[in-house]
Amino acid sequence: MDYADRVAGLFGPRQRQLSLSKLLDFTPLSPAVQAHLAQVYVTLAVALCLSAAGVYASALTGFGQGLGMLGFLVSVPWMLATPPRPDTLGKRRALFGAAALSQGLLLAPIVRAALALHPGVLFTAFAGTAGVFACFSAAALLSPRRQYLFLGGLLSSVLSTFFLLRFATWAFGGRALLFEAELYLGLAVFAGYVVYDTQMIVERCEAGIPDVLRDALDLFVDFAAIFVRLLAILLRNAEEKKRRERESESRSRRRGAGTSRLGH
Repeated sequence: MDYADRVAGLFGPRQRQLSLSKLLDFTPLSPAVQAHLAQVYVTLAVALCLSAAGVYASALTGFGQGLGMLGFLVSVPWMLATPPRPDTLGKRRALFGAAALSQGLLLAPIVRAALALHPGVLFTAFAGTAGVFACFSAAALLSPRRQYLFLGGLLSSVLSTFFLLRFATWAFGGRALLFEAELYLGLAVFAGYVVYDTQMIVERCEAGIPDVLRDALDLFVDFAAIFVRLLAILLRNAEEKKRRERESESRSRRRGAGTSRLGH
C-alpha cells in the first residue's frame, strides 16, 4: 500500500470501517511514536533557527514580506505535494528550509520594530510562545488519544469566520475591532491548533504514515502564529504604558509650572 492509499485509509471512506475498539484506543505512546516525535521536535528547532536566519537576512538585504509571502506560498504546497519517499527526501528538506526562511522574512518587520522600540519585549514574546507551545503540546501528549481531535472542525470554523469578517471590514469598516479579535481570539485558536496538530501527528504515526517534515511544518506554523500575536500584544501594551508615562510626566510638569508661577 502506497502513501496515498494509507492516507485515504485514515481520512477517506475506509474511515467508516474502523471498529469502536480502535476509536476508543487510549493506549500510551508506542516507542515508534516517541522516536517520531523526537525527530519532529528536532526538525521544528531547525525550522526556528532557519526562520531567525531569515529575519537576519531581511535586515542585511532589505528583502521584505513580498518575497517571504511568495516563497512560503510556493514552497509549502510544493513540499506537501511531493510524496515522502527516500528519493524525494533531499528535495522536501530544501522546500522545508525555504518555507522556514520565508517565514522569517514575513516576521522580519515586526521583529525589527520590536528591536527598535522595546528590545526586551522580543525575548519575552519568544519565551512566552515557547512556554505556551510546550504546555499545550504536553497536554495533547499526556491526554488520552483522540480526545482533542474534535477541535479541528471548531478551529477551522473560527479561522474561516476571520477571513469572512476581514472581507466584510473592507466594505463596511470596523477593522480596529477585528484586529482586536484576531489578536486575542487568534492566539487562543492557534494554541488549540498545537493540541490538535500534536494529536494528529500521533494518529498519523500510529496509522503507519509518519512524515517528519510535514508534522514539523504544522507545528512550526502554529508556533509562528502564536509568536507574532503575542509579540503584537506585548508591543502594544508597552507602547500604551509608555504613552501613559509621558502623559503623567506632562501633567506633572504643568502642575510644577503652575505652582512656580503662583509662588512668584
